[in-house]
Amino acid sequence: MIRTQKVRLYPSHHMIKVLDQLCDYRRYCWNEALATWNDMYDLHTIEASNPRPSAYAVRNELVANKQDWQYQRSARTLQLAVADLGKAWQNFFDKAQPGWGKPKFKSKKAPRQGFKTDRAKIVAGKLRLDRPHGMQDWQDIKLSRHINLSGDLKVVSIYRENGKYWASLPFEVSIAVKPKTGAISAVDVNVGHLNYTDGLQDTLPKRLNKLYRRIKFYQKRLARKRRLNGKQATKSNSYVATRTKLQRDYRRVANIQHDLMQKFTTKLVTDYDRIVIEDLSVKDMQMTHVASKGLQRSMFGYFRQILTYKCVWYNKELILADQFYPSTQRCSKCGYTKSGQDKITLSGNSAHKTKHHEYICYNCGAVLDRDKNAVANLLALI
Repeated sequence: MIRTQKVRLYPSHHMIKVLDQLCDYRRYCWNEALATWNDMYDLHTIEASNPRPSAYAVRNELVANKQDWQYQRSARTLQLAVADLGKAWQNFFDKAQPGWGKPKFKSKKAPRQGFKTDRAKIVAGKLRLDRPHGMQDWQDIKLSRHINLSGDLKVVSIYRENGKYWASLPFEVSIAVKPKTGAISAVDVNVGHLNYTDGLQDTLPKRLNKLYRRIKFYQKRLARKRRLNGKQATKSNSYVATRTKLQRDYRRVANIQHDLMQKFTTKLVTDYDRIVIEDLSVKDMQMTHVASKGLQRSMFGYFRQILTYKCVWYNKELILADQFYPSTQRCSKCGYTKSGQDKITLSGNSAHKTKHHEYICYNCGAVLDRDKNAVANLLALI
């Protein structure tokens, strides 16, 4: 089983330069590979006898045309960049993939820069990267101390974000299966909270309100600077300082929500053997611009992602309800499903003067809480 841990890196001043160079080299290799891929595709469409582009052919082309300075960088950076580009082109022909789209060129202005290597090692609690030929001054990188470094290390992703350096360390480990409980549960996702069989989990706690107010304040300040000074605004020390504060608050919000999601999903797979959730199309829901900000902040996709792999880890069953299953419109008592003007919307039902959290069945007369009714309907699928 592959288990990935995200850790903070504390490189020395010399290794900071090395990491920055490798991030730039990864971007250079990706852009060169994508340009070569496009050229090979154009030649193949003009003349069918020309070979079709592939990761193998593009890699050989880049290796044959290496510059002298490239030999001072890790060879695996180039090879893994081309391999990832090949996977990106394969995903382009599968529209079911998340984030589907044609591969694009990388920008040096992107807030996140990184590279990959499959020759990194953990030595005495530090990360050791593969040293290129001719490089003498090479140092191990300190890691944060609160992690478990046991297991067989695979392809490591290292990236720079907000002036800090991070690493994703995938270890091949054996995970102990959690004991069976025989219990079942269902989770109904909502903006700001998740309802399940035994209660409610808040995904937007009140302590985030202060952070969101500060984020809004810093966003306005940055927008004002850009409006007054244009492109020159980004070069000022004041702009950089404000942007750093904005990125810091975004990171704090993400850390709080990720911690909540991790603990909640661990509780689910510990207490229940079978779990039902809705297979929602979050992107389509956000396109309506109705509560789109709340949908994005509630992290529906992240919740499903981590719950999926934890169910695989601990041998628990995850059941996905069809996205068109009327869990909100169906009465859990008699099975009547509302339609037309009787449907419940985000603001309730204006025709029958009902509120958002109310469910009143027009067939049997049952008065239920909307979220609890949805959880009961999801449980009926088991």
